[in-house]
Amino acid sequence: MELRVFTEPQQGATYDDLLAVALEAERLGFGAFFRSDHYLHMSGDGLPGSTDAWTTLAGLARETSTIRLGTMMTSATFRHPGVLAIQVAQVDQMSGGRVELGIGAGWFTQEHTAYGIPFPDTRERFERYAEQLELITGLWSTPVGERYAFGGQHYQLADSPALPKPVQDGGRRGGVPLLIGGKGAHKTPALAAAYADEFNLPFVDEEFTAVQFGRVRRAAEEIGRDPASIVWSNALVLCVGEDEAAIARRAAAIGREVDELRANGLAGTPAEVVDKIRRYGDLGAQRIYLQVLDLGDLDHLRLVAAEVLPHV
Repeated sequence: MELRVFTEPQQGATYDDLLAVALEAERLGFGAFFRSDHYLHMSGDGLPGSTDAWTTLAGLARETSTIRLGTMMTSATFRHPGVLAIQVAQVDQMSGGRVELGIGAGWFTQEHTAYGIPFPDTRERFERYAEQLELITGLWSTPVGERYAFGGQHYQLADSPALPKPVQDGGRRGGVPLLIGGKGAHKTPALAAAYADEFNLPFVDEEFTAVQFGRVRRAAEEIGRDPASIVWSNALVLCVGEDEAAIARRAAAIGREVDELRANGLAGTPAEVVDKIRRYGDLGAQRIYLQVLDLGDLDHLRLVAAEVLPHV
């Protein structure tokens, strides 16, 4: 089982805060540093304000050396897919081939309103999302020297040189690995089967994990894809302590209740958390994204690295 660090900087973090967490995660041996891609806080005041995901990752690409970097999840509403393909390829080059692109249809209405970003209805967002997946992978997989064209309902490209290319060629269709996630019963499994290198389930219990992993496996089999070619993962909020007092202190710091976190996240003593991670592993999860909400508490990561990481 690989453990990855996942942050929510729209809740209030500077680039320097994120750099400190990424460097410590790298030093401690976590598999990756991921961040959300949001422009508005969801609680609190959000000070000093959100940071742009791909600007942040470009900086981290130059200031880290081994840890993988990515988004969970970039919203398809934020950027034209041609521009996004260029941005991600460039950050991949800057990192020496350590980037992964998590991308979703977008859901947070208020951030679109706050910053003047168009927010179509659900049907159109998924149409655009599907076209983006095809377009981005098409740009990356076009051989150097050839041209790429795309004629979709929402996006049209003509005579594109399809440059720059990522350093990696690790994705199913070439280029940067793609993460797709979500709880939808039909569209999400179909898109994951067609495009995902990794399928992620955020903040769900073991019962739903089994159901949704099963849906994606069946969708893959229906198009002749081996489900074993997909990496399976979960994201869960982290709250670990050596004893009940430390667990309660960390829960209070992020505005959550211990009992609720034990039920819905990775909370408790290191032994409890190891046991829960193993249960997700029994359902097929190969990676767990540890949602770290208190970015100033680096001792939290150190405890997990010492007492959880070696046992999963």
